[in-house]
Amino acid sequence: MTLGVAVVGTGFGQKIHIPGLQAHHQTQVVAVYHRDRDKALAIANAHGIPYSCQTVEEIVALPEVQAVSLSTPPFLHYEMAKTILEAGKHLLLEKPTALSAQEAIALYQLAEANRVMAALDFEFRYVPAWQRLAELLAEGFVGQKRLIKVDWLASSRADASKPWNWYARKDQGGGALGAIGSHAFDYMAWLFGPVQRLCGRLSTTIATRIDPETGEARPVDADDTCTVMLELADGTPCQMALSAVTYQGRGHWLEVYGDRGTLVLGSDNQKDYVHGFRLWAAPAGEELTELSIPQRLEFPKTYADGRLAPFIRVVDRWVQSIEQRKRLVPSLREGVYSQLLMDLTHRSSETGTWVDVPELDRVLASR
Repeated sequence: MTLGVAVVGTGFGQKIHIPGLQAHHQTQVVAVYHRDRDKALAIANAHGIPYSCQTVEEIVALPEVQAVSLSTPPFLHYEMAKTILEAGKHLLLEKPTALSAQEAIALYQLAEANRVMAALDFEFRYVPAWQRLAELLAEGFVGQKRLIKVDWLASSRADASKPWNWYARKDQGGGALGAIGSHAFDYMAWLFGPVQRLCGRLSTTIATRIDPETGEARPVDADDTCTVMLELADGTPCQMALSAVTYQGRGHWLEVYGDRGTLVLGSDNQKDYVHGFRLWAAPAGEELTELSIPQRLEFPKTYADGRLAPFIRVVDRWVQSIEQRKRLVPSLREGVYSQLLMDLTHRSSETGTWVDVPELDRVLASR
């Protein structure tokens, strides 16, 4: 099978989606969208793509398009994904899923009703060091969990001179929680199971940025730093510190402490959030030792941009789901859960209280 795919969203789409889909042996990029028709044509010509379109409606009307890869900013996800799913096209969606759990659930239900396969680009599930960590956890290496810690301290928005744009706006899905917390919530559920309750605090440390169109300072209301406490369904306490404004932040680290041992996964690479992960382990009472990653988990090919190899693995999973006509993880179901935890973190931060997390099946059944 060769799947004809259109790419909608040409920022991250040009960096990762187009080259990743062109590299996969079962996908062919047949169309590209940009709201400016001239820019759409230029991008299509630069990448050897047959069709250029100015609207999503044009995209889904093309018979050569069986599927769409959507990587626009979050505030555009719902309406664009709705058009794609209603047209009966398969969907690969960038995180965060939407602007709210309600929107995410509506997309999930639409995909189910139209019997199309929708996947989320939760890349960490396909990074070799993360996959090895998942194996060790499944084997019971740490035993009964006592504490889980996540530090994801990046500097992508630390420079206050970076311009005001959608990322600075809460109503458009901007902020660190959406950018990196969406990933963190997905891998917490993948590795450790559902969350029972949470308590979050979101803050905005850079209060204004310059609007490049007007040259004036505009207020920033999207979070740039988040602290979240989670209690898993099995009672395990978890602490998360997420920030996009930490100069020389320690990077991205996950620590798991149990009665039988400790696992530590981390990377201090501030330039690439996939490259550089290493894994350490220690049975109880022993020193941490770095582990080698089995060859069977390694990428067959790596790229200068570390995000590309795991994205290709996500594409592979998506293609498998389409071939098998079966929803495979990570799907819109996982996207709903990540979005739900984000919504509840906002609620907790606004109320200053712990918030209970309902079971996902109950959430999906109640709408």
